[in-house]
Amino acid sequence: MPFISVAEEVADKSFTSVENKFITKYMPVLEPMAVKVYLYSLYLYQSGKTAFTLSDLAASLQIDEDKAIEYFRHLEEFELVSVISGTPFEVKILDAENVYGTPKKFKPEKYSDFAKSVQNVIKGRMISTNEFREYFCLLEEYGFEQNALIMIINYCVNLKGDDIRYSYIVKVAKTFAADGDTTAAKVEARLSAFTASTPALVKLFNAAGIKRQPDPDDDGLYKKWTAEFGFEEAAIIAAAKIFKAKSVEKLDSALCELYKNRKFDVKEIADYCNTKNSVYALTLQIAKNLGVYVQNPAPYAENYVGDWCNFGYSNSCLEKLSSYCFKNGKNSFGDMDAFLKELYDDGIVADESVDGFISEKIAEDKVLKRILSDCGLTRKVISWDREALKRWRSWNFNDDMLFEAAKLSSGKSNPLAYMNGILSSWKTEGIFSADKIIVQTPARRKPTDDRDERAEIERHYAELRHAAEDKAEKALAAAMSDGTYAKMRKELNDLSIRLAFAEIRDEKQAAEISAQIENLTQKATLRLKELDMDESQFTPRYSCTVCNDTGYDKEGKPCECLKRFLKTL
Repeated sequence: MPFISVAEEVADKSFTSVENKFITKYMPVLEPMAVKVYLYSLYLYQSGKTAFTLSDLAASLQIDEDKAIEYFRHLEEFELVSVISGTPFEVKILDAENVYGTPKKFKPEKYSDFAKSVQNVIKGRMISTNEFREYFCLLEEYGFEQNALIMIINYCVNLKGDDIRYSYIVKVAKTFAADGDTTAAKVEARLSAFTASTPALVKLFNAAGIKRQPDPDDDGLYKKWTAEFGFEEAAIIAAAKIFKAKSVEKLDSALCELYKNRKFDVKEIADYCNTKNSVYALTLQIAKNLGVYVQNPAPYAENYVGDWCNFGYSNSCLEKLSSYCFKNGKNSFGDMDAFLKELYDDGIVADESVDGFISEKIAEDKVLKRILSDCGLTRKVISWDREALKRWRSWNFNDDMLFEAAKLSSGKSNPLAYMNGILSSWKTEGIFSADKIIVQTPARRKPTDDRDERAEIERHYAELRHAAEDKAEKALAAAMSDGTYAKMRKELNDLSIRLAFAEIRDEKQAAEISAQIENLTQKATLRLKELDMDESQFTPRYSCTVCNDTGYDKEGKPCECLKRFLKTL
């Protein structure tokens, strides 16, 4: 009777084919889980389960994704598979006959002394062939000196004990290699430096209640907290206690938050935590004033309100400014943030200066409302009106002269543009008081003809501007109707907001986001090219680039295009 047979019903079922070469040559030397990963991969491919992902495979085999990747890398060393993409993770199953080459082989006699030394270090168990293969790979591929790797293995065993998993040793060794520490001298220096910081780490772990021994990863974080962030030992311990950080990861998160909010001293940290709830309450009040629904105030407090408080704005001041922003169309945290940064750059931070600023803006809006009323308009004041008022006042016109110009512009097809033209003419002729208007105006022109001419000018330029702006708006709308480009545009806007905060907090993160923006911008440009469009179409192309189809240059003087148009009338 044969050693193995199958029931008839089994013979009728589906199967996964495995090369005999795998069973006879590779399976005896592979780790058990590596065999499972390989067989399961074959099953997925041969069953046509193309929707399966790395996370699905990891869940089926009850391992995490990083461990699954580690086993695929292990199989890749034997050239049973080839990892063809890291993101997304993709693997190609190769022929067990090694048509792409031969598996990596290491001659045992070459490393016989090294192997004996490692076995003497790890005394509690026998080292498997696969484990030795990993160490040999570190020597050959990462360039470790044998004594350097033995020192790392010895350190790891002293830290974790004889039952240490070799994957931990390999991970630590690769960390050393990433920093170029592969010689015995460099490894010894690094371990000595870690040993020097160990007492501080032990003290910190005891204070925080972390139930394990420090390792090199902890040492790297401790150097970041002290050397890069600038925290002193007492401040780190205080943060661990106040934030109740029972793990290094939670402590790192807490210290990153404190660093972002510029809280370094023990007292500053305590005060920050005591007032954190009040910042959250302030965030909710600001959201209410802005008309924004906020379910979780934490992200808004950390990314916006906390920064505003660090600028020096008081709670009452921020509440006033949020109400002002809502009334002036800046009804989001992002809009308010941009507005506050402008105030901060202008030195408007103290309550008195903010009150003065708001009072000044309210007074300006009253002037603008009267100007609009005198022009015969009933709409709200907009940002263009405020810019126009600033420009007219820079031309040395007082409010009475502005009201006079507004009255003369009433009833025109575009009264504010007409008013801009009147003021420009008065500026050119040196008319800055109402009595000169009465004396000089009748003597220098025929009112009816002049008004008709000016109306024609305003109508001409209004039509030019409208045509250019309407064309740009339609081009943008056409591009945004494409789902792919619209998604890219939204992602670019989100990345730009993240970049603004990263530039303040983390230069490395800012560089990464900038690279993402550059990459996504290139993709968006290519997408527009596929749509037979480009971004320049979204900007109005005025017929005159000097005056942007207003008839007057930046100094308020008549543009050359206006002079040419006047000759055609």
